[in-house]
Amino acid sequence: MDTKLEPIVKNIQQKFNATFEEFRGEVHLFLKPEQIVDVLTLLRDEHHFELLSALTAVDYYPQTSPRFHVIYQLTSLAKNLSLQLRIPINGNNPGVGAGSYPRIPTATGVYGVANWRERELLDMFGIEFEGHPDPRRILMPEGTEGHPLRKDFPLGYEEPQFTFNFDEIGLHKPRPKE
Repeated sequence: MDTKLEPIVKNIQQKFNATFEEFRGEVHLFLKPEQIVDVLTLLRDEHHFELLSALTAVDYYPQTSPRFHVIYQLTSLAKNLSLQLRIPINGNNPGVGAGSYPRIPTATGVYGVANWRERELLDMFGIEFEGHPDPRRILMPEGTEGHPLRKDFPLGYEEPQFTFNFDEIGLHKPRPKE
């Protein structure tokens, strides 16, 4: 771990009872969903992580507890440091209109860029951000059912055509009537 990052990680561990892991020189801090706004504010104000460079998620389906990790990648330009926060959240597999989606507090009050990125996560993974100022779909058309980056999202119906299965695929393709 970078010697400049060590006191920052210890500070977060002490204040928020966070755990961490280091993988290939990158530090990942694991936090609870209700802690994310306070941790982001602390990192921005006291430790000069002024850039939320990425906000994404990972789906670990069929595992359900936790099913998702919401990942915040922070960068301190002044200190030339990078830190990743991971928020494990349980997920479910709601049908249309059934159940509720996983929820996490919004970070839009801390980093303005989180507005668009949280909307992308809602659209692609079905992760809702409580208190978000504009929770509309941003990438998929309104009325789209499901979330394309979830591992249980149904894929297309057509098998890719290669040279070894050219004839077999050709038999099932619709052809215009002559």
